[in-house]
This record gives sequence, C-alpha cells and structure tokens, in this order.
Amino acid sequence: MSTKTLVVAEKPSVGRDLSGALPGSFAKHEGYLESDTHIITWAVGHLVELVEPEDYDERFKRWRMADLPILPEAFRLKPRDSKSRKQLDVVLKLLKREDVAAVINACDAGREGELIFAYVYEVYLRARGAKPKPVERLWISSMTKQAIREGFEHLRPSEQMASLEAAARSRSEADWLVGMNATRAATIRGRAWVGGVVSLGRVQTPTLAMIVSREREIQAFVPEPYWLVHAGFDAGYEGLWFEGDETRLKDGERAGAIADKVNGAEGLVTSVERKEASERSPLLYDLTSLQRDANRRFGFSAQRTLRTAQSLYEGRKAITYPRTNSRYLSGDMVSLLKPTAATLEPIAEYAEGARFVLALESLPLGRVVNDAKIEDHHAIIPTNDEHDVELFSDDERRIFDLVARRFLAVFHPPARYANTTVVTEIEGESFRTRGKVTLAAGWRAVYGHGASENGRKNEAGEAEEDGEGGELPALVEGQKVLCVNTESEGKETKPRPRYNEATLLQAMETAGKLIDDEELREAMKEHGLGTPATRAETIETLIRREYIERAGKELHPTPKGLQVISMLEEHPLTSAELTGDWEKRLGDIEHGSGERVAFMHEIERFTRETVEKIAALDREKLRPERVELGLCPRCGAETSEIIRENSRAYGCTSWKSREEAGCGFVIWKKIAGRSITPEIARQLLAIGRTNDVISGFRSRGGKHFRARLVLNAEGQIEFEFPARSQTAQPAAAE
Repeated sequence: MSTKTLVVAEKPSVGRDLSGALPGSFAKHEGYLESDTHIITWAVGHLVELVEPEDYDERFKRWRMADLPILPEAFRLKPRDSKSRKQLDVVLKLLKREDVAAVINACDAGREGELIFAYVYEVYLRARGAKPKPVERLWISSMTKQAIREGFEHLRPSEQMASLEAAARSRSEADWLVGMNATRAATIRGRAWVGGVVSLGRVQTPTLAMIVSREREIQAFVPEPYWLVHAGFDAGYEGLWFEGDETRLKDGERAGAIADKVNGAEGLVTSVERKEASERSPLLYDLTSLQRDANRRFGFSAQRTLRTAQSLYEGRKAITYPRTNSRYLSGDMVSLLKPTAATLEPIAEYAEGARFVLALESLPLGRVVNDAKIEDHHAIIPTNDEHDVELFSDDERRIFDLVARRFLAVFHPPARYANTTVVTEIEGESFRTRGKVTLAAGWRAVYGHGASENGRKNEAGEAEEDGEGGELPALVEGQKVLCVNTESEGKETKPRPRYNEATLLQAMETAGKLIDDEELREAMKEHGLGTPATRAETIETLIRREYIERAGKELHPTPKGLQVISMLEEHPLTSAELTGDWEKRLGDIEHGSGERVAFMHEIERFTRETVEKIAALDREKLRPERVELGLCPRCGAETSEIIRENSRAYGCTSWKSREEAGCGFVIWKKIAGRSITPEIARQLLAIGRTNDVISGFRSRGGKHFRARLVLNAEGQIEFEFPARSQTAQPAAAE
C-alpha cells in the first residue's frame, strides 16, 4: 500500500495555495484535497478550545465565591462549535487513515498556529486506537509558490517546536486561569454596581487600566494660563520671546508690557547659529509599527490593518508574513533584496526609489539585517513576485504602499538639514527664531517630499510654540532690525491627549512606558502587553465588552470601564508591568530558557491571591459615586429638584417611579451609540449645548458621524451638524 503525507493548514485558502505549490493534481473532497502523495486539510482557525468550568464539575454552573479558584489538574478540550466539530471530524478521520504515514503541521508559523495544531493532534491521540505518527513543521514567511516549495524542502522536526508549543499552551492556560477566575470573582462581588458580567483578563485589564488612568489624569487636570510674546521684524522674520529655556510667561500683564515695550523699537541680531543635522530612515515594519502608522495616516483600526495585511499576505502574495514582532531581516535574505526592489520598479510611484536601490553597488545593511533580532519571522517587506496593484482593494493599496515605501527607504541615505537659530535682542528682551532647510532629502525622497513635517508636538500633543519654520532671510550677527509688530498671545496648558489606537499600541508594546525612540522600544518588546498578533483583538474585545469606545480617532473609557478599574484600583491585575513580565517569561519558555511548570505555578498562585483580594472587597465601597449636576432646568426653580446621575441617565430627582414620573427631564447616558459623560451633561445644562463637535455617534444604519449636542427649548436633546449648523435633528437615546 502506497503511503501519503497529511498536511494540516490553518484555513482553506492556505490549503489551496499549498496544493498549487506541491506536485501532482489534487482532487477536491469535503474538507480536504488529495493527490497521489499528499492530503491537505485545514483547521479553520481554532477547532478546539479549553472547556468551561462546568464541564469539569456540574456545580460550577452556579457562580459562587466558595468554589473559587477553579484550578483544573489537567486541562481538557472540546470543539468550539458545531461548524468546528464537523471539520474536526474530517481532520481526525484523515489522521486515522492507514495510508497516512506522516503529518506536516502547516498552520501559521507562530505561537497561535502551533497551538491550533497541537490541540487538534492532542484530541486525535486521546481517541481510542490512535497511533502516534511522525510530525514535521512547515515554517514559511511568504505565501509565494517559491517560498512554499522551499519550506517543504526544509521541514523542521517536531522536537524543534516543543518549546514553542509549551509557550503556546502556557499562554492559553494562563489566560483561562486568570480570566475565568477573576471574571467570576469580580462579577459575584461587583455585578450589582457595574452591571452584568465583569470580564477581566491577563492582557485586557491592564490595557483598560492604562486608558482609565489617562482619562482620570485628563479629568483631574487644571489648565493654567500662560502667554507667548511674538515679534515681527522688518528683515522678514518673526521671533518668540524667551528667557533661559522658558518661552512661556505666567503673568499676562508682564507679557503685554513686553509686547508694548519692544513694538517699534530697534533691535540687534546677537547670534546666528547654523548646525547641520541628519535623520535616518525608520526601521522596517513589524505588525505593531505598521498598525500605528496606518492609524495615524488613514485612521485604520488595528484590526482593520491586520485584516488587510493578512489579505495581502495570503490572497495577493504581495507581502511577507505580517504577524511578526521583528523589524529586521535575516542574513540569508540579502541575495533577495535587489530582486524584491526590482518588482517595485514597474510601479510608477516606486520607480525612482527602486532604481536608486538597484544602482547601489552594496546595500547599507547595518540597520536592516540582524539575525539576533529575529525570533520566528523577519520584518514585513514586499515579496519578490510581480505586484499587480490595480487589482488591490483601496485598503490593500494603502497598506502595501506603506510596506513598499518603507522597504525602499531603509536603503536610502539619511535626510540632511540645516538648522538655524537666531537670537534678536530688543530693549533688554530676547527673541528666538528657528529655521530648518533641507539640504538633501535622502530617504524622504521615497515619500515624495523633502522636509520633515513642520512643527513638533510635545507630550500633550500640542504644537510647540517655537515650531521650526522654513528658510530664513540672510542674517548676520550685529545686524540692526526694527520690530514692526508684536502680539501677546494668551493660551492654556493642556493635559496629555487620550489614547488613540496608534498611541495605545505603542504603550502596549512597552508595557505603558513612554519611549519615543524606536530602537529603545525594540529593547522593551519582550516586556509588552500581549503580542503583535493579539493586540488588535484585545482592543476590539474591550470595545465589544463596552469598557471603551471609539470617539473619532480617540479611545474613551465608558462609565462601565471606569467602574471596573475603580473596583480593582491597585490590584496587580491592572499592572502593565506585571503582565509585561509574564509576556517576557512566555518568550523565555518559547526560546527554551524558561520553565513552563514554574510559570504555571506562579500563575496559579496569582489566581488564588486575586480571588482572595476580590472576595475581600467591601460591597459598599464598590457603590459608584453618582454625580449631581445642579438644579433641574425644567422644574428646579420651583421645586429645588436637581439632576442626579443614575445607572442609565442623568435625570430629575422628581422621578420616583413610573407612576410618579415627576417632570420627566432626562439626559440619557447613551445617545446614538456614544456614551454621554457627566462633563457633556454638565455643558448641556449650563449653556444648552456642548462646547465642541463630538465624534463617535453611530446612525441606525451603522454609519459614524460627528455632531454638537443641543438642548432645545422643550428640554430635548438634538444633533447640530457642522456642515449645516442651523439644521437640528432629534437625538436618539439607546
């Protein structure tokens, strides 16, 4: 009897691609493809999962604190759903076939792909009469036919993947232990005040805690006034007042006096300092940096970017494996770099950059190739197949554009600038002027522009007052100038901005530490929250559970999310640093330098302590603080009734019951899919409208929109749209 090799892919589309690269013709069957030498089947993602607590013991159907923590002696598996069970039966039947002599795990080359296969194979081995079969691993970073064939020629032995499987199982079991027990304990203790299930998790809870911490910082922030003094000179430039390192004046009268004193006065250029500076290209993309850039440039969610990148990898064969955490290439790829650049030359917008790379005698590889910085997969780059970009969707075109330009840019020289700083003295006051001129565009030419974006931003997201300008007039020390106009500009300090997906991904990558330098961030990667492949899903999970919501590009915590973190406060489960350390230990297990048993013992200990701490919480201290917003605008003048927050709305205290509804004034906490915060309600009551146009509303058809909320004469909330501010529409509460 001739024997065959069973290949298990992660999804049908990958299975079809594998069949196209293997020899022979494949016949199509229900759930698999078969040739004379190979059978290809697939898992359709996770076919099996860890069972629920009640599958271990019926008594766990009821959520009781006395039954916690639940710590299974051995974890069991079950099909995820009926669809998964059907495909699982197909895979198991194929594994049992007598003519199947060997098995190849061809699931995605990473931790989750390893787990998908490991769980399916475990179910097979537990079946009666199952015989162990030799398993090898297909490990590829590109879905081109050439890469697939090379992968089959260099299969890895299963023993080499044991540490990766151990890390994958540890991650899955740790998430179950911490998430299942913490969720049950928190729900039992806090359901009355938070409402519904209080879902907690090893990665999602510290991520939520970072968002809530930033929100509290913003709410507690007290703006401080300051003034800037600007001066314009007859030589055709402007200056900003400064003293030492300070450009801000806290005294408005002094600012006005300085402006008046120097206006019309003669000044002297006391310093002209010119320095050359260079700026190197950014590193190649890993998934997180690609998601951040796509969010900043296009407003893409992390999930949307991942979905598009996966489509470019699997469907278009246009980029390499996207779920990577490396920003470097391996040494054995050097010979492929120019051929890859050559595939971009026929595309008009990349032609010039590609020709520059192809003309180089030797490629600058110092910040491109580093085998020590690659774990499972190298950085994301274009494949060396031809790219018919006309067939790409709009989203695919945008993500491919980022990857292609970044690939070309890393081989270009640094951009060079001339930075000029001029100091002008007038009546004993100093004014500083900064100019920036591009000397050589370098890598920035790949992006079609020479100078960097004018105006830097500080930590609060404000443009800096002395933002770099363009070219300055020719000025020399000792030159006399006349101040022709002045301005004392009043401003207020601002808090750091709320997280958007780009800044949250960056914070998750460094476990909450603020690190701007991308090479320092590289060193922190092992201590991040989650992995590049899971961070997008963590954000989406927080949104689905109504802990956070998108408001335009910003991520806002909901009242429920705020309450969850208030309940936990300083509990270690909210610590980004602790979770980052766990991620580092999972990485150690993956690389064979960590102990799975020791890690799981620590997780079990942490789970016990978590349950004990949550059980000890005082129920009354969990009662949320309900704000009071002043007199009711409808009846307060006569009755002294006030507007008080409750679980669903900000309503008049004249309401006692359905039978005693009082005056009926109410502002619902949810309007058109957006949470209404106490501050928004306060603005409506105080001035009858919100100060700003608000993002994050969603129509009944699912479309997002922006509007200002207005409280009309009848006490009803209406939308006022920016483009037609005189047209108001009733606001639909949820």
